[in-house]
Amino acid sequence: MSLDRRNFLSLGVAALGTLVSGLSFPLRLLAQHVRPDAAFAATDMAGVYAAIGSTPETSAEIVFTSPEIAENGAVVPVSVTSNIPGTTKISILVEKNPNPLTAVFYIAEGTQASVQTRVKVAQTCNLYAVIEANGKFFSASRETKVTLGGCGG
Repeated sequence: MSLDRRNFLSLGVAALGTLVSGLSFPLRLLAQHVRPDAAFAATDMAGVYAAIGSTPETSAEIVFTSPEIAENGAVVPVSVTSNIPGTTKISILVEKNPNPLTAVFYIAEGTQASVQTRVKVAQTCNLYAVIEANGKFFSASRETKVTLGGCGG
């Protein structure tokens, strides 16, 4: 059997496709394992804290910013910086949303524990930044007043 250029390229693309699909499958399994499904499904703050296994203590080492008044609850900018050594996870919770846990960020060792994102806020309420560091949980909160639309409209 002679292997001309066309056959060689066809076999190469097929082999590459098989390799890539085989490598991506374990990554999907890892993503399912890491995502805290019970915490995201919780419908109140107590449910989130039960799912993570701890109620966080307040810390002044967390810099949490959100607007005092949000004109549009559909896109509220928040930023969190943790000055707590050993921070491995930053979570953002919105107290009066149907599902309070809105985001979880995993922080790689040796990197600055700082994130910025936008969250949907259903109505005027407290927003919380929850930090996991060295197996303990810490939090900071801010009230944000919503003047227009959020989760409900």
